[in-house]
Amino acid sequence: MRRVVAGIGGAALALSGLFVLPAQAHEGHATDAFTTKTAYEPQGDLSSYERLPSSFRPVFTENVSRHGARTLSDSDDGDALLALWNTAKSEGALTGVGKQLGPDVQALLAANARDGYGLLTQEGRGEMRTTAQRMVRRLPSLFADAAKGTTPKIDVVASSQQRTVDSANEFVAGLKSAKPGLTTTATRTDDTLLYFHKSNVEYNDYVDNDPRVAAAEKAATDQPRTHAVARSVLQRSFSKKFVDEIAAGKHAQFKDEIAAADAVYALDQVTVDLPGEGHWHFDRYITLDEASWFGYLDDVTSFYENGPAFSGSDITYKMAGGLLGDMFAQLDAKRAGTTTRDAELRFTHAEEIFPLASLLGLPGSTQQQPESKLFTYANNPFRGAQVAPMAANIQWDLYTDGHTYLVRMLYSEKQTAFKASCAPVHRGSYFYRLDELERCYGQA
Repeated sequence: MRRVVAGIGGAALALSGLFVLPAQAHEGHATDAFTTKTAYEPQGDLSSYERLPSSFRPVFTENVSRHGARTLSDSDDGDALLALWNTAKSEGALTGVGKQLGPDVQALLAANARDGYGLLTQEGRGEMRTTAQRMVRRLPSLFADAAKGTTPKIDVVASSQQRTVDSANEFVAGLKSAKPGLTTTATRTDDTLLYFHKSNVEYNDYVDNDPRVAAAEKAATDQPRTHAVARSVLQRSFSKKFVDEIAAGKHAQFKDEIAAADAVYALDQVTVDLPGEGHWHFDRYITLDEASWFGYLDDVTSFYENGPAFSGSDITYKMAGGLLGDMFAQLDAKRAGTTTRDAELRFTHAEEIFPLASLLGLPGSTQQQPESKLFTYANNPFRGAQVAPMAANIQWDLYTDGHTYLVRMLYSEKQTAFKASCAPVHRGSYFYRLDELERCYGQA
């Protein structure tokens, strides 16, 4: 998700000096260190949910799920580290620990190549299957109804990326293992609905050209602590003299020590998504505290490019309006009796989960930052590991007693309140009347 700032224009440089950098900008936890690469863990279980009001029954469910755990997007970081390592080896500039770095990088790249770059890992496939199985256990009567007849009552849609299509198919396999005889539509693709960040011109102009974004990322990346952590990472594997040369830009693989250490972090980060593909020891080269700092830098990018971003701006999340509208349209069609579907299943990316979470007002997704105050873990609850880990999902279940329609939301399987301006059926409840949600989100 993160880009290491290699150089920005004068306007951004001027703005970067306005950011207030607190003495302790990093107050995250070890669980946040791997940000959006964090492997999925369900946040709730059946025994913890509020009891459904009497006489109500489930009639529909829908989700928006991020794809499961995946491999590296490409081999660039690993290839560059290997080239740097070979240079250091030829110059006698490796430490005792560093002598194993090259072979470990090669082994990790080989595992990624076997799975396919940018594709699901064994962990990712398992995440999708087990999440589906728990969905069936939560809604047994709904899926029993869906299994009746020969016409599929479950619609499946994904972005056109192979990892989301594969995630959808693994999820369907999980449903069918939990409910034999279940049929679904073939997975169709819809990038307008589920890959909208790529085609939104206004949003991409903001990410590429807004000087505030570049200034914020530079302010976080190019601060003394980042340089110090980067040197600490590299000097575990390379001699101090060689690290000085990296910092001075004398090795073509990386512009400076921050970029080189970030590559080490990126490889360490992906190992949490490949536990079934090998035994990884990248904690030899980067400690959890060091990884947590680079995780914070990763979250800086996610915050400004995908998350709540700057006070008074909706550029990063208003584009999820079409997806939110589709979610309401599916509920409305079920209430109106114009659809026979029992479920609508969608599979997408972190770049879509983030803005949808902001629009819905989900925890950690709403607090914006003034332009002059840099996002830090000390002043904002946003965490990529919590908002959009691998396989993060937002699920709405629709219930009726024949007259009234109620909705409950699960966020990564934890029952979650809608935004504060929406009124539940009673104080403290997680059930909301559909009419109230449509009013609250302007979808009437």
